[in-house]
Amino acid sequence: MLGYRFSKYTPPQNQGKSDFEKLLKIFMQLVLITSGNVGEALQWLTEVDRQYNLTNGQYGVGDFIEDLKRNGYVTDEGPKGEFKLKAKSEQNLRQSALEEIFGKLKKTKQGEHNTSHSGRGDEQTTERRDYEFGDTLEQISVTDSLRNAQINHGLDNFFMTEDDLEVMESEYKTQTSTVLMIDISHSMILYGEDRITPAKKVAMALAELITKKYPKDTLDVLVFGDDAWQIEIKDLPYLQVGPYHTNTVAGLELAMDILRRRKNANKQIFMITDGKPTCIKQGIKYYKNAFGLDQKILNTTLNLAGQLRKLKIPVTTFMIATDPYLKSFVRDFTKANNGNAYYSSLEGLGNLVFEDFKRNRTKNL
Repeated sequence: MLGYRFSKYTPPQNQGKSDFEKLLKIFMQLVLITSGNVGEALQWLTEVDRQYNLTNGQYGVGDFIEDLKRNGYVTDEGPKGEFKLKAKSEQNLRQSALEEIFGKLKKTKQGEHNTSHSGRGDEQTTERRDYEFGDTLEQISVTDSLRNAQINHGLDNFFMTEDDLEVMESEYKTQTSTVLMIDISHSMILYGEDRITPAKKVAMALAELITKKYPKDTLDVLVFGDDAWQIEIKDLPYLQVGPYHTNTVAGLELAMDILRRRKNANKQIFMITDGKPTCIKQGIKYYKNAFGLDQKILNTTLNLAGQLRKLKIPVTTFMIATDPYLKSFVRDFTKANNGNAYYSSLEGLGNLVFEDFKRNRTKNL
């Protein structure tokens, strides 16, 4: 009699994640929340383990710490014996952020920004077209051109004319320079909501995406509070909010300066913020007003948005707040710049950044 007999399935021992891998995922989240403070993250991990029994009698947090050191994630060889992250952990954080926000993406060839424009690009296709003045010798399809000459003129008196030539079609692969601005003013942690950690995750995921999929692109990251300064991608896990106002103008000016030095024709700015501009710098002094929309600060910010528009540098604003008067500011800013704006929850921030990044890759900015 044909059929199936079912019995209890016992998975093999090596299936699934090890105890170390399970704890590592939680530890990396805690490291990001504690801005790279390994000691504090381990304290939280120990407390979480006590409450939720993450470990068993065979493998404890102490074993996990030793494995972290042995596998090159952390070190305690500093002058004070403090635990510090190593480069392997920073890479792990970026990769985890990419997988969490954008999904697992495989590395592809360089410059993979497809556009709707065909012609003298840098990626050959299977299509052919007639020769045009200016086409290079390397673009000519010899086999197809010889075949055309034989058909058009015969073999007895073989010769070739310009009309016989065919050219291998190619596509342009655009290269884009992006500046990501992150607001680190005090409001990013006000009202019991951690807004800076999702912003860091988005920045790390975007950095990993560009490195793996678009290595010919450039990504620069800057932060802005009372002032603005550029940070390295490797510094993102350690980023903290400070007792700052929001000097949007300083951030935009620094972004303009960075993009001015980039040779790519396509340039753009992504700005992640949760509030209105409340500060500008006049000489060596700061002009500040956190109570509502200050007209002086607003006009300076909108004027700069107009300058960016003339330079054909669009600004995409991701506003992590929904207050009506903040939406009004973003609408005015977007209109002055002719850019884009999104009002996002923290959960949807990464997807919005990714979709806008992808969309801008398919057009000349």
